[in-house]
Amino acid sequence: MKAAVISFPGSNCDYDMYYALKNWQITPTIVPASVTDLTAYDVIFLPGGFSYGDYLRTGAIAQFSPIMQALQTANAAGKLIIGICNGFQILTEAGLLPGTLQTNQNPGFICTTTALHIVNSTSAFSSAYQKTDINLPIAHGEGNYYIDDEQLSQLKANNQIIFTYNDNPNGSVANIAGVTNVAGNVFGMMPHPERAVETILNNTDGQAFFTSIINFLNQKTEAVKA
Repeated sequence: MKAAVISFPGSNCDYDMYYALKNWQITPTIVPASVTDLTAYDVIFLPGGFSYGDYLRTGAIAQFSPIMQALQTANAAGKLIIGICNGFQILTEAGLLPGTLQTNQNPGFICTTTALHIVNSTSAFSSAYQKTDINLPIAHGEGNYYIDDEQLSQLKANNQIIFTYNDNPNGSVANIAGVTNVAGNVFGMMPHPERAVETILNNTDGQAFFTSIINFLNQKTEAVKA
């Protein structure tokens, strides 16, 4: 099982993701944003950081990187695409996920651990969780998720909201922490599951996130073989 971890100029969580993935049944590769073909990979991760210095606004310049066309192709093929923190911001800027990420309601960088509620426990990113509430690290200055009322209704109707904050740290609409596209193969969240997979970090609540992905990919492979 092969994973691409996209490294944009300014990414700083690419190796966090790389080493988290190496703990599981996945072979990760750091892939620069100049690459134009992702067909060799089963799953694609856009990590956190400050792509292109977050100039203009977060993710605004990254959406024009050469790799974005390959991401569009991967999406059309139904591949899993996961954006964490800055990766989430990039996916919204590129139109691969609905909504947008704005400056935190109380301006300033937040670096802490926050409690999340699992709203949809059947998704490719949450199905392995055996509990409904978890704790994950956050580290962002622009994590305030906004979407208008009509689109919010659509998110709820289509079960696209996967995680919500228990104690909203940034002002996100409806406490939203992570959402998918309608098809369910593209996912973005502000919290960092890759920073919560080691006992030495005193937090393993990110483990089931990756187990969920592995289970989904294995089931998909078995379905193709059948």
